[in-house]
Amino acid sequence: MSIQNGESSKKGARESDLLAFEIGIRIGHPASVMCSYNKVRGDWACENEWLLSHVLKNGWKFPGFVVSDWDGTHSTEKAVLAGLDVQMPGEEFLGEPFKQAVLSGRIPVGRLEDMVHRLLRSMFAVGVVDHPPLPREVVDPFKGLADAQHIAEESIVLLKNTGVLPLDADTARSIAVIGAHADAGLLSGGGSAQVDAPGGNAIDPTTPTQWGKAVYFPSPPLRYIREHARGAEVKFDSGTDPAAAAALAKGAQVAIVFADQYMSEGGDAPTLSLPRRQNELIAAVAAANPRTVVVLITGNPVTMPWIDSVAGVMEAWYPGIGGGQAIANLLFGTVVPSAKLAITFPKSESDLPHPHIVGVAPRPDPDPAEGAWIEDEPKGQSFTVGYSEGARFGYKWFDSEDKQPQFPFGFGLSYTSFHYDNLKVDSMTRAVSFTVANTGHRDGAEIAQLYVALPSASAEHFRRLAGWQRVALKAGQQKSVSISIEPLTLAVFDEKKDAWDWLPGRYRVSVGGSSRDLPLQTESALY
Repeated sequence: MSIQNGESSKKGARESDLLAFEIGIRIGHPASVMCSYNKVRGDWACENEWLLSHVLKNGWKFPGFVVSDWDGTHSTEKAVLAGLDVQMPGEEFLGEPFKQAVLSGRIPVGRLEDMVHRLLRSMFAVGVVDHPPLPREVVDPFKGLADAQHIAEESIVLLKNTGVLPLDADTARSIAVIGAHADAGLLSGGGSAQVDAPGGNAIDPTTPTQWGKAVYFPSPPLRYIREHARGAEVKFDSGTDPAAAAALAKGAQVAIVFADQYMSEGGDAPTLSLPRRQNELIAAVAAANPRTVVVLITGNPVTMPWIDSVAGVMEAWYPGIGGGQAIANLLFGTVVPSAKLAITFPKSESDLPHPHIVGVAPRPDPDPAEGAWIEDEPKGQSFTVGYSEGARFGYKWFDSEDKQPQFPFGFGLSYTSFHYDNLKVDSMTRAVSFTVANTGHRDGAEIAQLYVALPSASAEHFRRLAGWQRVALKAGQQKSVSISIEPLTLAVFDEKKDAWDWLPGRYRVSVGGSSRDLPLQTESALY
């Protein structure tokens, strides 16, 4: 795939994806950066001089080394002179061919010395030389499980709740748990993110996915729901027959439908629709029981044609080894939801800047067993994708186009409520202060978000996320919060100067609980 950015491609790239990397590298001080598979403006990412040297090493003063993604190296001289320092794996390009290129003078010795310096410097910087890792006789799996569960509990997002949640373990009489192998485990994403499940795969999928065999962690939500609701009758249905699932749900006090979607690196989901007719399943269950809660196990947003018919929705992502425990704790209120969306959930693909994925086409006569979509382009063939939206990616696209998403960036519900007040902006230090109060009856945590809109001279019609802070509050408690604005979130990239610039004028400062819920607003001359 070849990527082309719009809005004068370099400016668009610097103000979009590269801005996040620039801030992250400055804060995190990584020892290495990996170049990717795609072509960027015509050159492979791992032999792209503008990316690796001009921006990363010279512009950002990155002192570490650049390593290729697995088999992402395509040349010797071009890659090395562009800024690649390490090939992974093997020595096809940076083994004997590299040695001969140096000996013949095609690659300067100074470049070789720079590569060695970057590697050795990074090893000292992270302590590999002075403090080498020592082998442990026994890994602590219990701490790993506790950490994984805690991370899941703080990452699962409550998207809808009409009052059905949290479930009351003391009054629960009957619960129907349906779908997604929730009796056995929870789906994991694939590829490099895949961690082997302890004890092996919880299920044996009869039909492998298009990317490979799906893995389910042995953390079955059904088990942990039963542990919470010991006095209730909790029954499970596989969800393969919507009519049977609806019949079980109809006789239950509440129905919990689990729906999942396997995703991995090396492939795209052709649509945002749940696979395997799970939308049909959810609609049937919701029609039978208005107290239906949907728990999504997905790696990306999905469309929800049934959203108005269900009482609750949770996005659990791929929650890992402690996922079943975490989901049950959130369903029953042992843990109060606090996570917010890091991505916009659109209502449909038509709301996206790129509704159609290049290389994927609908089947003329889809077979349910094979799916409704096929790859249109042969594997390995390059094709161009133009990202004409430039800096208007994600939530900024929806704001600039005045589109209403299903759930906006930064959104997430709680079992308590929060009130914002007393907004103040120090234009000299660019510090924004305000108060957040827990106005509900339960302890909770709010992720307060700060957005800034640039002066009118920018011609931008969206706000930029400029900072955030997680605030833990007891019921009835109020806290003062101060957030320092990250300067680059207010900058525009001047391509002629090859540098960031800040516009004079009035900046609109907004604070609240999501990109679309901003009760506090004011203007200030920040530059």
